[in-house]
Amino acid sequence: MRTAAVVGTGLIGTSAALALSARGITVHLEDADPDAARTAAALGAGTVEPAGQAVDLAVIAVPPALVGRVLADCQRRGLARCYTDVASVKSGPRADIAALGLDTTRYIGSHPMAGREVSGPLAGRADLFEGRPWVLTPTADTDTDTLNAALELVALCGAVPVVMDAAAHDRAVALVSHTPQLLSSLVAARLEHAEETAVRLSGQGVRDVTRIAASDPGMWVDILSANAGAVADILEEIAGDLGATVAALRSLEAADEHKRAEGAEGITEVMRRGNAGQARIPGKHGAPPTRYTTVVVVIGDQPGELARLFGDAGLAGVNIEDVSIEHSTGQQAGMVQLSVAPSAATGLVTALRERGWSVRD
Repeated sequence: MRTAAVVGTGLIGTSAALALSARGITVHLEDADPDAARTAAALGAGTVEPAGQAVDLAVIAVPPALVGRVLADCQRRGLARCYTDVASVKSGPRADIAALGLDTTRYIGSHPMAGREVSGPLAGRADLFEGRPWVLTPTADTDTDTLNAALELVALCGAVPVVMDAAAHDRAVALVSHTPQLLSSLVAARLEHAEETAVRLSGQGVRDVTRIAASDPGMWVDILSANAGAVADILEEIAGDLGATVAALRSLEAADEHKRAEGAEGITEVMRRGNAGQARIPGKHGAPPTRYTTVVVVIGDQPGELARLFGDAGLAGVNIEDVSIEHSTGQQAGMVQLSVAPSAATGLVTALRERGWSVRD
């Protein structure tokens, strides 16, 4: 691939353009909002100058409901030899494309499983897709050149290709992406009118659960409108679980010992199911889940402290598998949670304490 076009310079489109431009691909940028395209160009994502001839691949980065219409315009203009879209839902756009009678041999649906809770070209990052799954949904019509062009796009963006049927993809993202977004928003909504003293107690747990609740509502209406039925089905199942959990909690308040035991059993069961589901989430680099030991270190909120901590861990010969930071309320300090192999935890604790770090037991 030597040339590409990106139509739609929001978060995903700009990030793809940045990744391609960084690898020497000439990228032509288009957007219904010329200012967005110019902003992406100013960030180094490409040029707003029109392509003089058909580019190798056009990436259509618009909401699902617009994919068919935009693809029709691009094919009419002869913008590219091959086309893909990066919408987060695949069945709806495919049906629209078929209804419009477009050339499906030179088109393949795709969806990079990456994103942020912020949107627009300024949120774009060249490394957004590094190591992330990128779903491709070819059909019997998709020709080899089109599939190869999409695979090259995925490789240039540093992602991992995953081939799926469009309907299976939509059911999957309803479960692992769209429903979690709504649940995050529902939990965060409870904070809107909560007492300030309660909100100030927020710890890392509620921050983790509500991080994606900062997402753009308009963007998510577009996404959910294209996958509403699948998401609603999952939420109905969750509603049943919530009803049973509420009943179990009420039982825990009962005076009757038998009722309290039933309530405890109900809560234990939902927590057990949660344990089992969480254990199925892939681990580092997509490998099977691995259990790590967490070493908690108190760290001051001043420049260089985190780098010094990582440096001391490196001197101890310990690889940090994962890290999270919980900031203390009202204090210029925080707790860094270092995930390490269980066999390395004791040695790391000893080494850090010898270097003056406060390590929590």
